[in-house]
Amino acid sequence: MEPNSTDIQHPHPPTCLEITMEVHKVVPPPHKSTIQKLKTWLKETFFPDDPLRQFKGQPTRKKWILAVQYIFPILQWVPNYSLKLFKSDVVSGLTIASLAIPQGISYAKLASLPPIVGLYSSFVPPLVYAVLGSSRDLAVGPVSIASLILGSMLSLEVSPTNDPVLFLQLAFTTTFFAGFFQASLGFLRLGFIIDFLSKATLIGFMAGAAIIVSLQQLKDLLGITHFTKQMGLVPVMSSVFHNTTEWSWQTILMGFCFLVYLLVARYVSMRRSKLFWVSAGAPLVSVILSTLLVFAFKAQHHGIGIIGKLQKGLNPPSWNMLQFHGNHLGLSIKTGLATGIISLTEGIAVGRTFAALKNYKVDGNKEMMAIGLMNIVGSSTSCYVTTGSFSRSAVNHNAGAKTAVSNIVMSITVMVTLLFLMPLFQYTPNVVLGAIIVFAVVGLIDISAAYQIWKIDKFDFIVMMCAFFGVIFISVQDGLAIAVGISIFKILLQITRPKTVMLGNIPGTDIFRDLHHYKESMKIPGFLILSIEAPINFANSTYLNERILRWIEEYEAEEDLKKQSSLLFVILEMSAVSAIDTSGVSLFKELKRAMENKGVELVLVNPLGEVIEKLQKSDEAGDFMRPDCLFLTVGEAVATLSATIKVQSSNHVV
Repeated sequence: MEPNSTDIQHPHPPTCLEITMEVHKVVPPPHKSTIQKLKTWLKETFFPDDPLRQFKGQPTRKKWILAVQYIFPILQWVPNYSLKLFKSDVVSGLTIASLAIPQGISYAKLASLPPIVGLYSSFVPPLVYAVLGSSRDLAVGPVSIASLILGSMLSLEVSPTNDPVLFLQLAFTTTFFAGFFQASLGFLRLGFIIDFLSKATLIGFMAGAAIIVSLQQLKDLLGITHFTKQMGLVPVMSSVFHNTTEWSWQTILMGFCFLVYLLVARYVSMRRSKLFWVSAGAPLVSVILSTLLVFAFKAQHHGIGIIGKLQKGLNPPSWNMLQFHGNHLGLSIKTGLATGIISLTEGIAVGRTFAALKNYKVDGNKEMMAIGLMNIVGSSTSCYVTTGSFSRSAVNHNAGAKTAVSNIVMSITVMVTLLFLMPLFQYTPNVVLGAIIVFAVVGLIDISAAYQIWKIDKFDFIVMMCAFFGVIFISVQDGLAIAVGISIFKILLQITRPKTVMLGNIPGTDIFRDLHHYKESMKIPGFLILSIEAPINFANSTYLNERILRWIEEYEAEEDLKKQSSLLFVILEMSAVSAIDTSGVSLFKELKRAMENKGVELVLVNPLGEVIEKLQKSDEAGDFMRPDCLFLTVGEAVATLSATIKVQSSNHVV
């Protein structure tokens, strides 16, 4: 594009930055039909990973094999499975089983369900995930946060003690809806929805939930029988100190000793990663020792509560217990949605964490379908909501798991326990189960991550603390809702109040940067150069109009005080404007009219493909597409316009 003279006459030329450079032409993008644009948008929105690329150029038979392997990831690695891998998986499977058995019983009690349901949930779901899941390290089973949410939300309307059968039916129904929602997200490629749970939100939520879970265990750790059903900090502590007469010193002593043992084991494993088995085996050791102590000293007759007799046998079918009608259907759907989102977020985050450590990829959408189908199957086999557990997955990883066979080994171990070993748990004290839960959830309080968030982004820190205090003082679900609401509000602020900065020239170069950031950069007399750093749409077009006009007023007021040359050009640098709608197009037309009234020229720099295409279609008068109003870089715009002004000034003098 050759330099062109403008039609506006400027009798008082400014002092210009003279830069000699080649001026490049701004061209619209190649033409695409509406169908092509829609196809591209759908692909980038729902198929950013392009799952069909592996089928390109393959013969029909190979395509069928790849399709079956895509649906059942286990078939990808089974053909190359070896005895060496099996040995590693057996060791890791037995190791996580030693953790899964006591945790399964404990988390079921946390969800106000019969303890046996926790073991059922550690048997069937891992088998389903081993076939459908894509993570090699994820250890599947009940988790503390989902257990807490399920128990607390269902307890609001149905008492687990007064109506245990209905409560169990609602728990299984909730599990079905959680699985259905999770699988639907994966099948419909809507996984981006869970991204609204930001890292700050999850850290605050997990820490708050860990404290609430720990406080709930005071019932078992102190031996209290009449305990509040509410989850907030105030009612729990009030219940603790209003029932001091129920405190049992035998229970407190046993709970304190085993809790100290568990925390010391955790500390040892954290200090020396090779001793991971100390922490992994500590819960099972605690269960065995405490059970032997209670049985030997008949401690159940001295104020220490025990689990009682547990039913032997494998998971009974429960599809006949699913409730898809009645007054509590809405409660089941709502609870399923909440537990589904939380457990899905946790499972995928854990899977991706360990995949990154071992340098392999986890398919997020396949994980959603695997976890969802796992819960749907589980709801029909007497299981409640399960997902990938961070503590068990960490143990699985450290124990040397190579494939999902470790989940199968764990499941077989639980099966043997269900068939033959259940009578051994009859004398297991509740206080030790409470200590195991506290031991498990302590790791969810990540103080170093909270401090890092404080250092990096104060607004994210506020979101995190809102989630934390909301969970502690209001409720688990309300705290999460508050944090998500604030996160969405932050996004809306960024959309409706996009950042605009004034650019200046770095002396000796054709580079233009933020004047407040780069102190050495200088204003160009007669030029107001602004950078818009967000897409332009109906939500922010009014604000941008007002803000740009205010920039102009501030510039003119400053120049009047300095008695310098008047404003001649407003240059909008648009490299960060990735999209624009009809309101954005109208914004530029309004700015153009407003500036013409002031005798100022509007110049656009580097509008991207979609932006320039829409401006071109709306530019019937040719105002935006004129060569002297459209440039590829700010440097080219300033150099060309400065040269034009100089030529005009010379002609005016002559």
